[in-house]
Amino acid sequence: MAALDRRTFLLASGLGAAGMLTPARHAFARVPSNTRLHGISAFGDLKYPADFTHFDYVDPQAPKGGLFNFQPPNWQYNQNVQTFNTLNSFILRGDAPPRMELCFDSLMVRALDEPDAQYCHLAEWVEVSEDRNVWRFGLRPEARFHDGSPVTASDAAYSYTLLKEEGHPNIVITLRELTEAVAVDERTLELRFSGDQSANAILAAVEIPVLSQAYYSEHPFDSSNLDIPLSSGAYRPSRVDAGRFIEYGRVEDYWGRDLPTVRGQNNFDTLRIEFFADRQAGFEQFKKGEIQFREEFTSKSWATEYTFPAITQGRVIKRTFPSERLPMMQAWPVNQRRARFADWRVRQAINLCFDFRWTNDKIFYNAYERSQSLFEKSEFVATGMPTEAELAILEPLRERLPEAAFGEAVTQPVSDGSGRDRALLRQAVTLLGEAGWTRDGQVLKKDGESLSVEILIRSPVFERVLSGLVENMRRVGIETSIRLVDPVQFQSRLDTFDFDMVGLALSMSATPTRESLASMFSDSFATVEGSNNYPGAQSGVYDDLLAHVGKAESREALVTAMRALDRVERARLDWIPNWYSADHKVAFWDMFGFPDTKPDYGWPVESLWWFDEDKARAIGR
Repeated sequence: MAALDRRTFLLASGLGAAGMLTPARHAFARVPSNTRLHGISAFGDLKYPADFTHFDYVDPQAPKGGLFNFQPPNWQYNQNVQTFNTLNSFILRGDAPPRMELCFDSLMVRALDEPDAQYCHLAEWVEVSEDRNVWRFGLRPEARFHDGSPVTASDAAYSYTLLKEEGHPNIVITLRELTEAVAVDERTLELRFSGDQSANAILAAVEIPVLSQAYYSEHPFDSSNLDIPLSSGAYRPSRVDAGRFIEYGRVEDYWGRDLPTVRGQNNFDTLRIEFFADRQAGFEQFKKGEIQFREEFTSKSWATEYTFPAITQGRVIKRTFPSERLPMMQAWPVNQRRARFADWRVRQAINLCFDFRWTNDKIFYNAYERSQSLFEKSEFVATGMPTEAELAILEPLRERLPEAAFGEAVTQPVSDGSGRDRALLRQAVTLLGEAGWTRDGQVLKKDGESLSVEILIRSPVFERVLSGLVENMRRVGIETSIRLVDPVQFQSRLDTFDFDMVGLALSMSATPTRESLASMFSDSFATVEGSNNYPGAQSGVYDDLLAHVGKAESREALVTAMRALDRVERARLDWIPNWYSADHKVAFWDMFGFPDTKPDYGWPVESLWWFDEDKARAIGR
């Protein structure tokens, strides 16, 4: 659960005279080369002009103040919502608290109401060479770290170099094709790329955090500790109790507080996150008002437990908000590093044992929809027969692809809802037999090895959720167990691929790149610990498919490449899609204000909402 991203680029010199890129051979074809710009968009025009004052999805008059104690619904890199033991969020080692990224600035920031736009933040301007391999940034002279020292191009160049060499694997992948980060002078930075990067790879590269060279020259970057790092962002840690809570204090004299990329955001004086090994403990704290905002991911709780007095009194609001238009994956990766899972028929047999209709009715209170794709909620979900454009990508790979990739987009099995659909279970038995597994008593064996599956979980709630699946797997002869581990061990086992099968949810960028997807699919990352290639498939086809994503010259071409990728994954079933929700299910104490407009491509409540004194007084807070 966690959240993903990556990117890349090369060298050139002589950025100067303005000029337009003539043939539309690249993403950013509408972006003029050698011209200082306030923002960039991969496939279209920027929504916001150079003189914009704030994003449309914020309230620029939002008051500052108050405490926001919340349970983060998403996190990234090495972050953990159940415990923490380090404040370094940008390495693989250790468990960091969510939202450490708020303490650091980046060259540019995303507009959350555009799918592929970035606007200057630490950078005052950006320009690109004609071949799109060199990006030059002019840093703002007023940019400061929290100790008052200036943020310079040397700091930025140092950060890119350091993070490419020693950062979290997801950052390393982002910067894979970066050949050099150079401080041309005190305020000018060049990012130089190899020419093999994705056409739109710069979108993620500009979001890399800029660190203090002076600080990390004296403090080992790769160490896992609770020292508060020097940073430059809108917040910094103010109170820290390892494994229990962290508070981020708003920086009153934050250098960027009046920038158009910031105005109307970062409104709370204090952000507080408390850590609970068990979700029920966190829920009890929410009911008491100690925690003020909670997104609910347990359907039983949403249906039956939000009946406490504060709800009936109207002091707590329970409501849904529409989800973002981002590709969202919730699925079970089955670890093909273990030979017994390499045959797709084994993975399909497991899939046939999952009775979604029964689970949704009996366990989920019909709160979910069946996932068909790893890219639900987005335009990248394949439907029907492949288009001519999709076939142009798939046909050269025909000998290495399942035939199902060329027919109607594969859909997940539909059961009779009984919980033990005999027809589907017979199909599972047949597939396992075809794969060479034969009955030996109650279990299946091949070459003396039992077909066993251990499902790794981090919360007891999944024992109930998975009960029907486990029983059906046992019925067809798969020796199935559930292993509940503590949050630190869970993350460690994920990072080192020490599992048979595990449930994960990941959200992706509205404009995925070859680099970001490589972390999930590429053969080259199947052995890179900390990457997102949890299935570990050595298919030989995904890299070819990702090349088309990387070369996309238009949004239409990107959608085509992504749908081709979707068809192949669904036919191979390296990840088994399970379920998803079309909305955010949230509850919050009625003491906050928020904008009328919710952005389509991100929803950082802690940054967009604000404390409302009148509402708080009305509910006695």
